[in-house]
Order: sequence, then structure tokens, then C-alpha cells
Amino acid sequence: MAVKYVPYFKEPIEGQAILDNFTRTKRILKYADNDKVLNRIDKGMPLYEVETEEIVGDKNTENMIIRGECVSACAYLKEHDIKVDLVYIDPPFASGADYAKTIYIRRNPKVAEAIKKSEETLEDEELKTFEEKMYGDVWNKEAYLNWMYENLMAIKSIMSDSASIYVHLDHHICHYVKVLMDEIFGEDNFINEIVWCYRGMAVSEDHYTRRHDTILFYSKSDIHLFNWKDITEEFTDSTILKYNHVDENGRKFRLHGRNINGSPIKNITDVDIRWLKSNPELCRVDYLDEKSGVRARDWIQMDYINIWSNERVDYATQKPEELIEKFIKASSNKQMLVADFFGGSGVTAKVANDLDRKFIHCDIGINSIETARDRLKEAGASFKVMDIKDGVNLYRNPIQTMDKVKSLIPGLKNEDSVPEFWEGAINDSKIGLIPVYIPNLMDSTTKLLDVVLINKIINQAIPELDDNIKKVIIYYIDISDEKEIKDFIKEYLRRDIEIELKDLKEILDETVVSDIMEYHIKEKSLIVNKFISDRLIGKINEYNEKMNSQMLSTGKKAKYIEISDEGLELIEMISLDCTSGEGIWHSDEEIKIDKLGYVIKNGTKTKDLWDGTISFDKKPCRIKVRNIAGDETIISV
Repeated sequence: MAVKYVPYFKEPIEGQAILDNFTRTKRILKYADNDKVLNRIDKGMPLYEVETEEIVGDKNTENMIIRGECVSACAYLKEHDIKVDLVYIDPPFASGADYAKTIYIRRNPKVAEAIKKSEETLEDEELKTFEEKMYGDVWNKEAYLNWMYENLMAIKSIMSDSASIYVHLDHHICHYVKVLMDEIFGEDNFINEIVWCYRGMAVSEDHYTRRHDTILFYSKSDIHLFNWKDITEEFTDSTILKYNHVDENGRKFRLHGRNINGSPIKNITDVDIRWLKSNPELCRVDYLDEKSGVRARDWIQMDYINIWSNERVDYATQKPEELIEKFIKASSNKQMLVADFFGGSGVTAKVANDLDRKFIHCDIGINSIETARDRLKEAGASFKVMDIKDGVNLYRNPIQTMDKVKSLIPGLKNEDSVPEFWEGAINDSKIGLIPVYIPNLMDSTTKLLDVVLINKIINQAIPELDDNIKKVIIYYIDISDEKEIKDFIKEYLRRDIEIELKDLKEILDETVVSDIMEYHIKEKSLIVNKFISDRLIGKINEYNEKMNSQMLSTGKKAKYIEISDEGLELIEMISLDCTSGEGIWHSDEEIKIDKLGYVIKNGTKTKDLWDGTISFDKKPCRIKVRNIAGDETIISV
């Protein structure tokens, strides 16, 4: 339940004609359902309890990793009067694409010593893997724009007056978001459309191959920062060769003709040295050592990071550090605060830290939080890991949670006879079909059950149901005022049908199932005897069954995944808290096992294969174990 709602802006929006129009006519852009987002914006941003889960490095750090949605994170920042100096976001593109995470099975630590002795090297292609869906970028245009509108309004509310924002998109939705940002930030505050070009295989036969993304660059006001000298590009060798003259002091220079009417010099780009002696007034000397380089252009030629890159973290949609570095250098100074509210692989936070900026990394997915956390720890950063307690106990990501929730509702099945607004129906022996509504966890706009939503259910969703339907169930995550809603139902429901309201959090609490780790402590080592993850074993069994079916249909040899009895191949990280048995986590000792089985100890890479143990100086109070899919389980010692 939201603690309160934080207004986007304390005062009415002023100073920009297009936004002034917003206050009179509500919205300039007219499309399906865009009036509904205004009701939420008028209400404000939902502020939930925010809990610090872990502190890495300096306990007084201002850097944050926040697990939660953009709007809720902005509510927290605004409530604590935290202003952001630069925003870069790489949100979903409304592309219709599905993104998956490759899950790597680790080496069996029981044979690590044998592998080491034989100096065997395991190549990437030999690794056993399966995939899990991370999220689906599936939106209709109007829903996406409403969602983006709310996010951008929230982001603008926590930007400093001199702040800038870069929004990374592609051809699917960029042109719509451009108009949206004109409305929110003002047309006069549009600075650049930046095109990022990259190479790839030409696979298109009916259109030009798409090989670029678009980044929209806006400021909050006309006093934005832009450090053009910091992003000046070095001259190419061919350009330097054009400075082919040397003066008496050894300085290289290039000779140009002045654009003077009547000048006999026709080619003013490069001029013969003889003109400098005979007609110096017609010449301009351009010294190489006075040039800082080529000013950055609004297009960037840069490839995606390849599979061999040191910065690669096996995260879908990961962007090159060099690309983000340009934006951070150009639009921020040292010790300024840089934020990314769709943080993904953590590249923005990593680069900001490298460039001596403060950072905020925010994302809803646990894989993003873990990837960014590990990446920043390896980089030596200090930060707090924080969790927004919005009632949504996500499994790993919204898609997986939705699938899990549906399986936890007794009797819920897909039902073709009910409209798509309903998630399915329960077949009750006494009263027949009971349609069930579940808020879409991938769409934050459905979280709150308020009068607006219940009005839609009463006047749109229920009239579409067959007359024989006698009852519906409405699940909610957050509710504005239960008594107000029940009174509204009583007054405006014109049909003999029962509406039952149910709190989805009661089911969400059951979505995360803990793994089991058996261990013993000997001297100053924790030795893992066995690791059991029922969920992962189930996924592996599904994968093997799929492989078996393919073998039967194609005749090709199947590549099965086999796990040892100990199951230690399913462990990605173990962390020991030797400081406290409760509250904020202190990772006093930790090991992470990379996909090849090598140990990363306290953020430092080694060439040691994991042997199933973790050492410590002080006896641990708690153990945190993370499986290869990202689920974490805390065990009290």
C-alpha cells in the first residue's frame, strides 16, 4: 500500500506555452485512453516504503541501486529532495521483441581439481545452457505512450534546473516519443537527435537494413550543461597529414585561403606555401597544436560490444560503455548525479562511477539489480542496494511472476468465452464460470484499484460478459479506498452480478520459493555439501524433454543437461554476513562463480576453479546463496 502520493510539481507548470496548454486542455496529444493517465498524474506519484537491503563499500555513500519501477523511485527521490543532474534511459522500444537470459550451468566443483591438473580449458560453446525469458517488449502504441508519459513526467520532476535527459529508442516508437517529449519538456528544450550507427549482417531483402538507434537529447531548461571540449574527437591520421607545413619553431600548420572577393586563390581549403610569402594577406595559418580535435557530431559510428569484450556481462540489450561515456562527459561534471531508471546491465552506473560521478541505477528486474551490483562491486564502487516495498514480490521479472501467480489461483484456467480483459475464469460447480481480473505486473498503470478502474470494469468489462455470469473476482495490488470503491459498486452496478475484491499480495507472497543448501563449517571454511533448487531442476527437466522430442522428430543426437547429485553446478554466488544476523546485509566475504567455473572473490577475478568452499576470518551470521538464474536465498547460521 502506498504511504502517500507525492505531487509531480509543487506549482502549476509555467514558462512553456505548450505545457501551459497542458493545464488548460489537459493533453495536447490525443490518443486512446490518454485521459486516464491524467487521473494518476493529478493524484501524484505513489510513495512506498523503501528498504536498504545491502551496503557495499562506504556506508555514507549517496550512490543507489533501486529495485522498483521508475515512477515509484522518482517519488522516493522527490520526497528526499534528491535532484538528478543527468538522466540516460534505455526503456523498452515497443518493438514486440522477447528478450531472454542465457543460463549457464557451472562446472562441477567436485572435479575442479582434476580439471586443473589436466590443464583442461572449457570453451564457451561447450557450456551447457538453457534460456529463460526476461521480459517481453510487447505493447500497443497507446498503452506504451501513456506509460512513457507518466515515466517522463516523474523523471522531469526530480531533474535539477540545469539537467539534461537522453532517451534511447529505435524506429518503432521514436517519432511518437519525440512529440511526447516536446509536450513534456517543451519544443525549445529539444537539443539533438543523435543517431548511433552500428554494423551487422545484411539480412533484409525487402527494405534497407536497419542499423541504427536514435537518442533524443533534451534539457529541462535553457541553462543546460554541455562540455563540448570533453567529447572532442581526435584527428584521424589522414587529417593530421594535411598539416604538412612546419614553421621556424617546428610547429605543424595547414595553409588556407581567405575568402576575399577578387582573390586569385581559387581553392581555399589547401593553399600552396608560395602564396604565404607572396600574398600573406590572402592566407590563413591553421596550427595543429591549437586544435583540440573534431567536434562531436550528432551521429556516432560504433559497434555493439562483441562476445569477447571484457565489458560484456551477457545481458540482453547491453550498450557499449564508450557510447554512454560520451553522454555523461558532455552533460555532467564530476560529483554530479547521473540516473538511469531502466538500468538493465548497469552500464550507466558503471561509467558514471568510472568518471567520478554519483549514480542511481533503477530497474524492476532482479537480474538487472544483481548484474549491476556485481559489476559495480568489481569496479570498486560504493553504493546502497534498495528495494521499493510496493507489494509486488517479483519472482524474477514480471512475466515469470504473472505465470506463477496464475498457477497459484485455484481453478484458474484460460477461457475463450470471456473477453481478453479477464485473465481467465474459474469453473464453480454451483454458479458456473467466474471471470477473474489480475492486474498486469508489466504495466504499472494497472496496479492501483481506484474508482476510475472499477468504473471501467462496471461500464465496459462486465457488460461484455454473457448474461449467465453471476460473479467476477477482481484482484488488486494497491487500493485507493476500499470503502469508497464498494460504495461506488453498490450505487452504479446495474446488473445482478457479484464483484469480489481480493488482495493479490496474499498470492504474490507465495511466488518466491527458497532453495535449499546443505553445508558444514570446518575451521575457517564453509563447505557446501548439497544444493537443491526445485524450480531450476524443473526447468532443466523441461529442457531435456524438449531435446528428447527434437531427437525423436529429427533423429539428431540430443544435448541433455545433467546435474550431479550434489547440485553445486546450480550456484552462482555465495555471500557471508559475518557482522549481523538481521537487517542490512554486509557482504564480509563473497565468491561468485563465473560461467567457466572460475572464482571472483570479493569482486576480484581469479584463475581458481571453485572447489565447493568459501573461506572466512570471522564466523558468519547469515549465508546468502544465489542460483544461476538469479534467485537468492538467505540462510541463518
